[in-house]
Amino acid sequence: LVDHARHDLVVLVELAVRVPALAIDVHAFGVARHHLHEAHAALDQAAGAQQQRHEAEAEPAVERGQQAGTGNLERGIEAVIHGGALHKPDIARYPAQAFIDVNVTGTLNLLEAVRLVNPKIKIYNAGSSEIFGDTGGAAANEATAFRPRSPYGVAKAAAVSLVVNYRESYRMFACCGILFNHESPRRGLEFVTRKISHGVARIKLGLDTELHLGNRDAQRDWGFAGDYVRAMWMMLQQDEPDDYVIATGETHSVKEFLEVAFGHAGLDWKKHVEIDPRYYRPAEVDLLIGDPAKARKKLGWTPKVTFAELAKLMVDADMKTLQDQLAGKVNVAQ
Repeated sequence: LVDHARHDLVVLVELAVRVPALAIDVHAFGVARHHLHEAHAALDQAAGAQQQRHEAEAEPAVERGQQAGTGNLERGIEAVIHGGALHKPDIARYPAQAFIDVNVTGTLNLLEAVRLVNPKIKIYNAGSSEIFGDTGGAAANEATAFRPRSPYGVAKAAAVSLVVNYRESYRMFACCGILFNHESPRRGLEFVTRKISHGVARIKLGLDTELHLGNRDAQRDWGFAGDYVRAMWMMLQQDEPDDYVIATGETHSVKEFLEVAFGHAGLDWKKHVEIDPRYYRPAEVDLLIGDPAKARKKLGWTPKVTFAELAKLMVDADMKTLQDQLAGKVNVAQ
């Protein structure tokens, strides 16, 4: 896994040189989240690494990789799953420039690293449904035009374009999964689904009485992250690289998620949810839905977990975590 806020061209080259037999087990890849704690630290790292990249000469880097045993490298590293990024909820915490510096430059650094060290390494790049922006309610597919409406969406659209450029220019196996909202108990609390499931658990256990949210009418195509990781694996098993929209093809509102999550705990969401204007976003996209027909046809992929099952399993996971914390079984807050 590459969190490109910390691992860019120089670091990956050094890693490949020093650990030529390093293996990245794509099949065992789970959902991972990488959070940046200080925007300036992240930008400083990116800027410093970028300067090193420009100062380094390509030929010596390749030569060093060969001296360390390129054959072992080819056998050891089969693929890199590139999922590190500043995410949309981070918009309130970081300047818009940070999304370009981290999400775009980081992706470029990774592509360059693989091109220089061993272009046979497969790359999976995590795209985002946010690249499409407002589609007027139409389901987005691989041919839908990019019209992002946030710095995050703009950066993700640029990163996808970079991957396509490297794939076509250097014949690299570089593919993009344009994933619509993929949720699980591993989601951060800054994401609305996890905020809801965690809030339900706290209210049920008597730790809170209210949950503050923004737009309850926003509609999203929510799926289970485990299903989406399976699609990512399938993309890397194809003979030729390509880009795929991964989605359920269904749309549900935040209010629907509230109804299922609170109802699963035997609670009435209307008695506990308060609307807070602070959580409304500028230029918010009211509805996002994907068309996964290509993935279904070419990959044979279909989601297994339904919307209702997703909401319930997230509530159950948060209930167990909080109950374990209250019982003193775990000490770290989730």
